[in-house]
Amino acid sequence: MKNKIYSSFFCFFIIFISSFFVNCSAQKKVDVLTDPWKVKQQIEKAVVAPVFANKNYSIVDYGAKSDGVINNSEAFKKAIAACSKNGGGKVVVPAGKFLTGPIHLDNNVNLHLEDGAEILFSTKSSDYPLVRTSFEGTELMNHSPLIYAYNKKNVAVTGKGILNGQANNDNWWYWCGAKHYGWAEGRGNQNDPKNRIRLVESAEQGVPVEERIYGEGSYLRPNFVEFFGCTDALIKDVKIVNSPFWVIHPMKSVNVTVDGVTVESHGPNNDGCDPEYSKNVIIKNCSFNTGDDCIAIKAGKDADGRRVAMKSENIIVENCKMLDGHGGVVIGSEMTGGVKNVFVENCAMDSPNLDRAIRIKSNSRRGGLVENVFVRNIEVGQVKECVLILDMFYNVYGNQTGSFIPQVKNIVLENMKVKDAGKYGILAKGYKELPIENVILKNVIIDKAQSPFSVENVKNLQFINTFINGKKVESPKDL
Repeated sequence: MKNKIYSSFFCFFIIFISSFFVNCSAQKKVDVLTDPWKVKQQIEKAVVAPVFANKNYSIVDYGAKSDGVINNSEAFKKAIAACSKNGGGKVVVPAGKFLTGPIHLDNNVNLHLEDGAEILFSTKSSDYPLVRTSFEGTELMNHSPLIYAYNKKNVAVTGKGILNGQANNDNWWYWCGAKHYGWAEGRGNQNDPKNRIRLVESAEQGVPVEERIYGEGSYLRPNFVEFFGCTDALIKDVKIVNSPFWVIHPMKSVNVTVDGVTVESHGPNNDGCDPEYSKNVIIKNCSFNTGDDCIAIKAGKDADGRRVAMKSENIIVENCKMLDGHGGVVIGSEMTGGVKNVFVENCAMDSPNLDRAIRIKSNSRRGGLVENVFVRNIEVGQVKECVLILDMFYNVYGNQTGSFIPQVKNIVLENMKVKDAGKYGILAKGYKELPIENVILKNVIIDKAQSPFSVENVKNLQFINTFINGKKVESPKDL
């Protein structure tokens, strides 16, 4: 009798395990082109926000003073070290203004700003030591980001407080070399041949990252919040203002959540969020009011991108609001490693100072493959230039031509309403050798476009129940 019971149990167990693996296998085999939003759901389930021990470490207990004058770097450092050493928890910043230099997070640490707390970051570049970081898609040793986590697990920045980079035309911003941001003759800037240009050349020459030493006198601005090589990272609810450079930069990281963050920063290159070489990134419930792209998905630049050879993939943007900026959701121009599986849903974009809604940009120095970009349920009020732009001849910093032709395919816009499109509904320019492929607009309504579309070297452009300026648009032959 026992043998029969064991035999029945064993058979049931085998059937259960087989069924489990069949189901798992079936889940894995969902084709993103067949059911993209099912794939999005799977990504969402895979990204679990980090959880922290129920222990608090107030920076005040480690000597911090909230006068906005005394530099509290040591207090932050001590509180973070104690928190991580004891198994993790919250490093609490209470109400008040706390000046500090860079903050380096450690494993299992949640930097938590209580309501009324404001961290003021030093504007002295000498306060920011050299660390391994990135500038415009090229790795280097440069000034530390203002908040930095390097190869850490389970890290977060949360709370209702303010992160204030204090950047303006008198510090940080003028380094870009533009008079509009305070630069004048006699002031250093990034465009000196020994600065940004030297960095790009060093990457082309294969100089190891550890030997690309910049920092003081190089005028290459640091990112604000950078998770570099991290697993399970979260930034939630905080307000970030006046960044030196890119605002939120997940770099080579996996499972990153950006939730409920407000970004207000109108300086040069003040992109709101730039996932780079990162996988499984969710950006949701955020508001972006920026001096550059609201969200810009990156994957390295030119030779450095080919050296690293990592994609940014499985990126979700949902329930976000985009105001001022060069673009709402952008891919590139630093996209050499490639970008795959991007999902944008339920967002609102509207500002007379928002140039485009959806933008993909590259050139033949960058190269790279962008594939599988799905956009749906988007409300666009006003944009200056166009709703969708696919520019494979993006040009900045002079001649950007080379032998690495970029490739873009499988771009789908669905259920999108645009009140004021600006100059174009769609603007797309690809290469004859490698045309843009499979661009589909379904149930899209675009009004007030000066020109419905301007398209060159695009294969399989489809308009399905799409209206521009009140007229139903027919799918053209390959252009």
